[in-house]
Amino acid sequence: MTSFLAFAELCQKVEATAGSLEKINLVAAFLSSLDEPELSVACSYVMGTIFPPSQSLAMGVGPSILYEALSKACGCSTEQIGEMLRATGDPGLVAAGVVEKRRPIGFAAFQESRPLSIADVSERFMAVARASGKKSQDIKVKNLQYLFSLASPLEARYIARLAIEDMRIGIGEGGMRDAIALAFHEIGADAERVEQAYNLTNDMGLVAVNARRGTLAELSIMIHRPIKMMLAQLGESIASALGEIGTAAIEWKYDGARVQIHKDADHVWIFSRRLENVTASLPEIVQTAKEIRAQSAILDGEAVAIGKDGRPMAFQDILKRFRRKYNVEKLAARIPLRLFLFDLIYLDGRSVTDLPLRERRDLLEKIADPGILADQVVSASKEAAEEIYRQALAAGHEGIILKNPASVYAPGKRGKNWLKIKPVMETLDLVVIGAKWGEGRRASLLGSYRLGCQDAATGNLLDMGFVATGFTDESLAELTEMFRELIVLEKGMEVEIKPAVIFEVAYEEIQKSPNYSSGYALRFPRMVAVRYDKSLEEADSLERVVSLYRGQRGRVIP
Repeated sequence: MTSFLAFAELCQKVEATAGSLEKINLVAAFLSSLDEPELSVACSYVMGTIFPPSQSLAMGVGPSILYEALSKACGCSTEQIGEMLRATGDPGLVAAGVVEKRRPIGFAAFQESRPLSIADVSERFMAVARASGKKSQDIKVKNLQYLFSLASPLEARYIARLAIEDMRIGIGEGGMRDAIALAFHEIGADAERVEQAYNLTNDMGLVAVNARRGTLAELSIMIHRPIKMMLAQLGESIASALGEIGTAAIEWKYDGARVQIHKDADHVWIFSRRLENVTASLPEIVQTAKEIRAQSAILDGEAVAIGKDGRPMAFQDILKRFRRKYNVEKLAARIPLRLFLFDLIYLDGRSVTDLPLRERRDLLEKIADPGILADQVVSASKEAAEEIYRQALAAGHEGIILKNPASVYAPGKRGKNWLKIKPVMETLDLVVIGAKWGEGRRASLLGSYRLGCQDAATGNLLDMGFVATGFTDESLAELTEMFRELIVLEKGMEVEIKPAVIFEVAYEEIQKSPNYSSGYALRFPRMVAVRYDKSLEEADSLERVVSLYRGQRGRVIP
């Protein structure tokens, strides 16, 4: 049984290591020493995630729960914890400092100290995630309190970061893929096989266990285990897209939210683009999916909120449906959803991802009624595509997607087999990493938000400045309420926010700026939408920011 201290020591070494290859070597050596249950857990923990999407579990731990647990475990007041946080800016370092000065209280004073194992932490985190009802916060606090009461300062550092899913050690999906491949290369694992298995399962722990067994090839798509969705790349124009694809399958790009539907007899599960289980929030989509003429199927489509005028409602209205947990029927009456299916991933016991799109579409048409299918026209005509584009815009949708009829379904991939054509100006998807309190009548609201792009090399988020326009008082109130539980540090008017939410931001120009860690800033940024449907991995990279900067007004590389 591997101690959690060994895991914490690994994380400390990885965090202190600058080079990506050195980080991967450290992680690979550790993974190769674990038994299967520990391996499954450790892979997720290193990346800062606790549960794979198929488990439909979330920790639900914010700073307030974390600091209450630390206070009760160590006899330190929450005020003292707040002061330490203002000094360090890192909840992990705060936890380590508090535990170092721990005064045993409560049950911790009467129990024998024993080493924590990876399994111990996993068991307690499972109890935290499964806590529900009126006493759920107390249950979460008690389980974290137990861990902190037994932890060393180094262990506490990473227990705290894991609890809020913010590890800060610079290992993401790509790094973990390479580490698994290296750890088990003698058994036949390589980066390509590991990535393929991950794309089919979306569970890095499961992939690692199978790499250890030499059974990666046996992994496949399964009902109730969501996979990453295939994505479209932005095309330059209809003419250039047809030049890339030739004869294309042309569909509207709906102004809705992506859904992945899993059907097994009369049981239906619906997953969002972020692979969150949203089944309970979308009862009309569940009912529609039950009418699919298949024993089992996984389908890809779009849920669109339709207003009384027959036009799509605002994207934020759709996301209200996805996030609603109570009084669902009442909101469904006000914001009804309609399903448009456009792809088939799995049918009656087998994956169909390797079939060309034209064959997947034929199968889809056999099992779904025309009323829930996205219209599709196969054509090489620029004039035909332009007419479909005009129709989509006139109906209030975003544009069109041109798809290669011969293309396979590539989970998690964005490429030239699907090209989207939209009339809107360029936008960036950036992570909210901080905020400022407003002034005057907005003094009680977070009025502007600090944004960050991803550094692909390190996994770190790099500052690009603030956005303060594009908000209504109502939206600021909603955002303030949401971000309140994500505040990890407060200094005067500014707060640091746990990275969890993406803003889609429009701008007039990208400018070089020495004031921000990215080296760039946005001129006249405006918040377009809160992209609750996107995961942090989908945030734009510094590489894309630089590419857009160089492409402005014909600017060439200096």
